[in-house]
Amino acid sequence: MEYRKLGETDIQASVITFGAWAAGGWMWGGADSNAAIEAIKAAYDEGVTTIDTAPIYGQGASEEIVGKAIRGINRDKLQILTKFGMRWDLTKGSLAFRSKNNAGQDINIYKYAGKDSIIQECENSLKRLGTDYIDLYQIHWPDVTTPIDETMETVARLIEQGKVRAAGVCNYSVQQMQEAEKTIKLASNQVPYSMLKRDIENDVVPYCIENNKSIIAYSPLERGVLTGKIKPGHVFAEGDHRAGLKYYTDENIRRTDAFLNAIKPLADSKNATLGQLVIRWTVQRPGITIALVGARNAEQAVQNARAIQVKLSEDEMSFITSELDKLQLDLA
Repeated sequence: MEYRKLGETDIQASVITFGAWAAGGWMWGGADSNAAIEAIKAAYDEGVTTIDTAPIYGQGASEEIVGKAIRGINRDKLQILTKFGMRWDLTKGSLAFRSKNNAGQDINIYKYAGKDSIIQECENSLKRLGTDYIDLYQIHWPDVTTPIDETMETVARLIEQGKVRAAGVCNYSVQQMQEAEKTIKLASNQVPYSMLKRDIENDVVPYCIENNKSIIAYSPLERGVLTGKIKPGHVFAEGDHRAGLKYYTDENIRRTDAFLNAIKPLADSKNATLGQLVIRWTVQRPGITIALVGARNAEQAVQNARAIQVKLSEDEMSFITSELDKLQLDLA
C-alpha cells in the first residue's frame, strides 16, 4: 500500500481508503453487515488503514459496522474519517431530500451544521465507532442556514478537546473553502471525482494543489459502472439509488463500455481488472490524494486494495486519458 499525508497534518492515509457508505445498506438496496465487517478486515490486511464513513449511512449503521470491524486493531494504526451535518432525526437546517431508511420507513434528510448539533453528532459518532477520537471530521454537505464560521469554530473546539485530530470538508466549492479557512486550517475536501466526472479539475484541484489541501475522491468507479461489470438492461435491487443515475442509462453504459474495451488490453497486460486500472489512474491524477472505494465483501476489498500494485507510466496515463477524452456521455 502507499500512504499520503492529509494536507499539512501528520495524518498518513492509505491511498486507497475503504468507503463505508454501502456498508450501511441505505440507498444501496441493503447490505450484509457481516460481509461488510469481513470486507473492512480484509482491506486492513492489505494495508488499507483508512476508513471513511458517516452517520447518515444507514442512520448510524455504517459507523456501528466500522466500530465492530476495527475492534481489536491497534487504534494508532487506523485513520477513521467520518462526517457531520446530515440529520434524519432533527428538523433543522434545509431539507436535502426525502428517503427511506433500511426498514422502509419514510425519513427526511436535513443539512444542518449548527454548533449544538455538531457537538451531539460527534458524541454519537464516537460511541458508535467505539473510539475516543476521530482522525478527520468533515462537514458532509454545505449548510446554507448556518454561518461557516460557526460550524468551523465548533470543529476547532472539538480539536482542542482532543476528540478530533483534523478538519475537513465535503462537497465544498473553492469559495466555501476559502471562507472556512478564515476560521480553521482545512486538511482536505472530499468531492466526487471519476473518469466520468472530472469537473473539479477546473477549479478545486488547482486551488487544493496551490494551498496544500488534500482531495479525497469519492465514487472513483462511478458507483460501479467503471468496473465494466454492469451492462445495459441491468436491474438494480429495490432501494438502490443507482437505478436513477444519468450514468446508468443503457446508452451511457454502452458508451462507457466502449471506452473500457479500448483500455482493457492495457489492464490485461498488467494482469489487472478494469476496476484496478481505473483506481490507479485516479490516484495518479494531479491533486488527487486518496480514492474512496467501497466493497460489499472481502474479495472485492482485496481486489480494490491491490489496485495500488498496478504501475502506470506517463505514456500509459496519457493513453488512458486520450481514450477517455473521446468518450461523450449523454448527461442532459
